[in-house]
Amino acid sequence: MDLAGSINAHPSHTADLPAPSASIPRPQTPGPTPSPLRVVHDTDGIDLAEAEHAAARFLAALGIDTGTESLRGTPGRMARAYAELFSPRPFDLTTFPNDEGYDELVLARSIPVRSVCEHHLLPFTGTAHVGYLPGHRILGLSKLARVVEHFACRPQVQERLTKQVADWLQAHLEPKGVGVVIEVEHSCMTLRGVQATGSSTLTSTLLGTLRHDARSRAEFLSLTGLRS
Repeated sequence: MDLAGSINAHPSHTADLPAPSASIPRPQTPGPTPSPLRVVHDTDGIDLAEAEHAAARFLAALGIDTGTESLRGTPGRMARAYAELFSPRPFDLTTFPNDEGYDELVLARSIPVRSVCEHHLLPFTGTAHVGYLPGHRILGLSKLARVVEHFACRPQVQERLTKQVADWLQAHLEPKGVGVVIEVEHSCMTLRGVQATGSSTLTSTLLGTLRHDARSRAEFLSLTGLRS
């Protein structure tokens, strides 16, 4: 048998296969990495010398003698202490591409909260639970605590603080949902007035899927120790 004729009688099927370039995905050109958002609190209005003089006058008006050795430095310490309470540390809001398409809850629990009640300038302290459902980007975990600190280091009310943290994360991270729960003890309630020692106040803000989807909301509240 003619070998050439045998080959011609059984034509190759390779002509029916797609070209190799059609079956291999072309490499995607990565887009530009967004620069981290630098979050800085404006401290230009702080005048420690004037604050110290004002603290001395304030104490004197309450009948406290600051001329003694133990109280002589108190006005300056007061000024520096409140300046620290009202000055959050700057940070970079670092995000990363959500390459794996992670779509489950990310939750940072028991973030320390310290703030000052704007009605009495007395501290309130406790914890915050902050979570989100990722979209296209994920957040460096420490930044959740940084955002809480950023809005807590100023004269505040707890309700506003809770919503500010949630709204800010929703605007800058663009997740599918955000949840914030804050539980704190207010010294303006425990040390004065009603003197409700041991009482705590709880507030929450839920946005996006965590607000509208019952199962997602229940998961978030359950993981924060609350019932839906």
